[in-house]
Parts: sequence; C-alpha cells; structure tokens
Amino acid sequence: MAKRNLAELKIPASPEFIPVAKRVATTLGGQLGLSLMDLDELSIALTQACDSAIGAAEELGTPADLKLTYFATNRALVVDVDLMPTGATLPVPAHAHATHVDPELQRLAYEMIRCFVDDFRPVIEPRTGHVSFRMVKHLAG
Repeated sequence: MAKRNLAELKIPASPEFIPVAKRVATTLGGQLGLSLMDLDELSIALTQACDSAIGAAEELGTPADLKLTYFATNRALVVDVDLMPTGATLPVPAHAHATHVDPELQRLAYEMIRCFVDDFRPVIEPRTGHVSFRMVKHLAG
C-alpha cells in the first residue's frame, strides 16, 4: 500500500470549524476521483467523527484542537482525526478517565460513520481520554 501524504489540518475542537475539515476532504477526494456520492458520504462521516471528538474534548474539560491528516493510498482516501489537548503538556490523570457519554449513543454514532465509509477504526485511550479515528473511502472501480 503506497501512502502519499496530501494534507494536514489543525483546527479548534469546535463545531464551527467542521466545515473546514469537510472542505479539505471533499477537495482532495475530488482530485483523487471520488464520485459526488462518495464525497457526500465522506462529508457525513467526517462530520460525525469530528463531532464525536469534540464531545470527547468537552468530557476532558480542557481546550483542544483536532488534527486531521489526509493521505492517499493506491485506491483510497484516508482521513485520520486526532484529538490534541492544547497548551502545556497535561498531567496524566491519576484515575481512569470517567466518561459520561451514553455508550448506546456512542455506538450509534460509530455505526453511522461505518455506513458512510469503507473502513472506520476508533481508538479511545481510557486512561488519558485520547481519541483517534481513521476513516477510509475507497475509489470506485
């Protein structure tokens, strides 16, 4: 799998900046040859992934950014979404990160993302609350 880095974007973990992340994804996906339907589906999945990461940032109670990494493989566009606390290095909590997110709502959000991309891999570090998502949208044909 040949990997080609396309772009990296860092935005505040705020819903107002989700359209920026979507615009980059659709522009790059269009250049790679994704269909309009695939681009719409990727936008829906990316919106949900960013929204989930923003919710995790709110749970941590600290300012954060979203780091989005866009890269191409031979037959796909891959988007990684990472939640990055801002400011000085934060101390690791002495206790496990207690989440107040309804597990059923989280499961439904992840299932929705899976409906719109070809591969979705969420990673949540329970001790630190670090959240990372990988979404893959394959080119048709």
